[in-house]
Amino acid sequence: MGKPTGFLEIDRRERGYEPTDARLRNWREFVRPLPDSEVERQAARCMSCGIPFCHTGCPVNNLIPDWNDLVYRDQWRTALETLHSTNNFPEFTGRVCPAPCEAACTLNIGDNPVTIKTIECQIVDRGWEEGWIAPLPSAQSTGRRVAIVGSGPAGLACAQQLARAGHSVTVFEKNDRIGGLLRYGIPDFKMEKALIDRRIAQMEAEGVSFRTNAHVGVNISLDALVGGYDAVVLSGGAEQPRDLPLPAHQLTGIHFAMEFLTQQNKRVAGDAEDVAASSGTISAAGKHVVVIGGGDTGSDCIGTSNRQGAASVTQLEIMPAPPERENKALTWPNWPLKMRTSSSQEEGCEREFAVTTRRALGENGRIQSLECARLEWKPGSDGRFTMVEVPDSEFQLKADLVLLAMGFIGPKREGFIEQCGVRLDARGNVAANVEDYQTSQAKVFSCGDMRRGQSLVVWAIREGRQCARGVDGYLMGRSGLPR
Repeated sequence: MGKPTGFLEIDRRERGYEPTDARLRNWREFVRPLPDSEVERQAARCMSCGIPFCHTGCPVNNLIPDWNDLVYRDQWRTALETLHSTNNFPEFTGRVCPAPCEAACTLNIGDNPVTIKTIECQIVDRGWEEGWIAPLPSAQSTGRRVAIVGSGPAGLACAQQLARAGHSVTVFEKNDRIGGLLRYGIPDFKMEKALIDRRIAQMEAEGVSFRTNAHVGVNISLDALVGGYDAVVLSGGAEQPRDLPLPAHQLTGIHFAMEFLTQQNKRVAGDAEDVAASSGTISAAGKHVVVIGGGDTGSDCIGTSNRQGAASVTQLEIMPAPPERENKALTWPNWPLKMRTSSSQEEGCEREFAVTTRRALGENGRIQSLECARLEWKPGSDGRFTMVEVPDSEFQLKADLVLLAMGFIGPKREGFIEQCGVRLDARGNVAANVEDYQTSQAKVFSCGDMRRGQSLVVWAIREGRQCARGVDGYLMGRSGLPR
């Protein structure tokens, strides 16, 4: 423990933001890092608890007190090695993870947790700046070949671990660039894509091969992979969006969030815009935008709409407004339900809670407004509370563009999942256990959102690492890879 009284003497300090008017004029990251000296002070606040709840709050079980102590002692390189021992891509989680570790921090009982996410991000960013991060190729080859379908965080983590174990790994990605949700689902103002490119270069130097425009189940058959590789990993994510059940209409201007976000990410990357799909070009410029869904994807739509020059942005959430503060005696160290305001929401957004969307209204084939109603919790005949409409609470919202950001219901079944014939669980995800991640088909494994369902980037990294251990054990009889 670096400074036993640090948590008493030092106030929590978090990274700051660029001014709103400045950051809305570009697509760059706008978080201002802390000086290294201040990061070391923040690390000194760690209590080194006898039972470090942050370990279990973190899905990859980061050794948080260990690298906090090392940063406090100005041993940044060793801190980086400790961080990388549990997390392949801390620069991703240090930017987009909601930090359940901080919710589990003992100091969070008093609402002042250690700035774990900030410290994590600045450890790895300094590692890149100092040149401490280099390829780690295996000293010998096992002669085994592994195909990984999907290049999101789960597939990338799995690929890197297996390559370092000496296997020949090929990652198949249906899009024209590697990264999956990291590339096309997360806006650049939250995570710039050069961070992905840097890791891809490292992994290529470690022996991982990447094949883009390789849509397994469409232009590559799954049978070819199963027949040509010693193991196949399904890590294609949960891409089937939840739809909004509206009465039939012929109005344009209603789109799934990922259509909108992907187009903008392609623009920022300088790629040719693919408008061949029925959605066409989607832009919020000058429009009254309604975002339906209160999660991270909805927040990303808000930030993107504001940068495109939306006339107004309104976010609808079907659930009631959460409490401003959680009851720590009931929730800690678990992730609490409480009111949170994202940086995108701070940039400009009206938030409406406990609202249902009833109809889309418009003229000349174009949406103009949404008919909505208020909701409230009421007990049913069986005693269980359900959401019901408040009588005479109907209202209309002006809407030139509606973005559906209500989450995902599982992987798309068309294509390689159907070809593979793997068993699905009750929620429609690929069924695989968490011991070795094997599916119902021989030598086929699955991890990430495709197996778990919609979740966090940090959970995908965990599953990719654990799946790699399962594949390695299957191929070699035993595995020395960490879980």
